[in-house]
Amino acid sequence: MSGLDILTTLREADPTLPVIIITGHASQESAIEALNMGAYYYLLKPVSNEELKQVVRTALEMRRLKNEKNDLERALHPTDEKEMVGESGGIASVFDLIDRVAKTSSTVLLHGESGTGKELVARAIHARSARAGKRFVSINCGALPETLLESELFGHVKGSFTGAIRDKRGLFVVAEGGTFMLDEVSETSTAIQVKLLRVLQEREVVPVGGTKPVKVDVRVIAATNADLERLIKDGRFRPDLYYRLNVIPIRIPPLRERKEDIPLLVEHFLNKFAGGGKRVSDDAMAILSGYDWPGNVRELENIIERAVILEDGNDVTAESLNVSIFPERLRTQARAGSEGELGVSGVTLEELERRYLLQTLEATGWKKKNAAEILGINPSTLYRKLQRYGMDGGGEEDE
Repeated sequence: MSGLDILTTLREADPTLPVIIITGHASQESAIEALNMGAYYYLLKPVSNEELKQVVRTALEMRRLKNEKNDLERALHPTDEKEMVGESGGIASVFDLIDRVAKTSSTVLLHGESGTGKELVARAIHARSARAGKRFVSINCGALPETLLESELFGHVKGSFTGAIRDKRGLFVVAEGGTFMLDEVSETSTAIQVKLLRVLQEREVVPVGGTKPVKVDVRVIAATNADLERLIKDGRFRPDLYYRLNVIPIRIPPLRERKEDIPLLVEHFLNKFAGGGKRVSDDAMAILSGYDWPGNVRELENIIERAVILEDGNDVTAESLNVSIFPERLRTQARAGSEGELGVSGVTLEELERRYLLQTLEATGWKKKNAAEILGINPSTLYRKLQRYGMDGGGEEDE
């Protein structure tokens, strides 16, 4: 390995570690490159002991001051990591991985259904890392068309396309020194995937319409609710990008797999929306605990918020949940369970998803915005799924 290779490895292992390069084969270009890659200092041989000791002392003092600054930033700007609630075995494993992963700069791939809290996990990793004093930037790759997404990610130069009236910094550059979350990374096109691969391999971006690469130092956290290995087999996701993203995989369990956390989450959301001024009755809690939560924690949060608003008394009752919140079809599922309703035996995951989309749309009278909210996904994601399954026609349109 060359000195620059070692520098890259050390920076990835611990971005706060000051790296001093001593070389007898110096050039202006190599010095500039080393400093751009994060080297603290660049010394030419021969080096006296006193000079080296002084540089080391200064580097260590600089590191101490940066750590103090990061601690102060965390104290002044608390993050959403406290929003993560649960004591079940599945979520406890996630908490343990967060603590371990936060100490590194390795790329993380979060797997989980919509609404399970992937962004909260990403923010918790950032908050506990050495990058906490820098920005946390997130983008939903499925919410933007390809051309706009490319500009948002990598930036563009003036005149590169109609409307590009000035240079624009991409979000990778905006997140310099911090953490960048790529949500719904499975929704990116092959062309975008090629550029993302370059960022992960070379740690540099090329703006749209530009020719000069820009070095970036960001920790990448990707998230998906799709089966990327299946998408690879279908030719819709690049395997080399998958291997680069999947350095440290973290699976976030759906709420139906950790129902013992529902009472804790309900109490948390009641405190959030009612300041502890309301409680959930035993029969209402039974309904909440018996429901399969296709929209996961996000759906539970929305339902508790609505219940707090709609219920005049101090108790959120089963009647208020049934009448005001759950559509008739989903009320049936809450009581009887979804397995028999959907007929899951012997069907593929795609067929199961298609059936559930249809069930939810029928339950909402084909109001797609309402269905997307129940499913815990963006309306644009729902539209793409309906097109893929040939279900975009028929039924009522949203008002």
